Amino acid sequence: MSDGADFVDLKRRMEGAITAFKSDIAALRTGRASANVLDPVTVEAYGSRMPLNQLANISVPEPRMISVSIWDKSMVSAVEKAIRESNLGLNPITDGVNLRIPLPELNEERRKELVKVAHNYAENARVAVRHVRRDGMDDLKKAEKDGDISKDESHDQAETVQKLTDDMISQIDSLLTDKETEIMQV
Repeated sequence: MSDGADFVDLKRRMEGAITAFKSDIAALRTGRASANVLDPVTVEAYGSRMPLNQLANISVPEPRMISVSIWDKSMVSAVEKAIRESNLGLNPITDGVNLRIPLPELNEERRKELVKVAHNYAENARVAVRHVRRDGMDDLKKAEKDGDISKDESHDQAETVQKLTDDMISQIDSLLTDKETEIMQV
């Protein structure tokens, strides 16, 4: 194929969205506490949004407890607020510059909340993949308009971009189904 879509770049970017989705759902633990649960939490600090792990040490001292040791004591309330507002259903207990976060027992209601969070992560990943598809389609239209590729080549490449998109979205759906099964398993 001549010019048109850069399939290697499109695939790399789509796989990046899937990798981000995998790390998001990996943080949704059902059994034991995991420091990864707090990975999506960002804190308003020093004039910008920062990941929690850049402001504190996160550890798991007990199977159902996460400990957050904040380095700057002026950030304690901001960190506590960010964790409460993170839609993870966590309620930190402040102890000086340390936060103790007990993980609630997973009743059916909590499991359903986790499934909703997983669905939100999946939708964000699908949207990211669709944005990459849109960029690829725009490149094809531009190449066709500039005369770099023929209308038939553009159509063939557009079908390839769509197939790549469909494959990536089916991977996301498969990962979501597996995670949903894991979460709902008692």
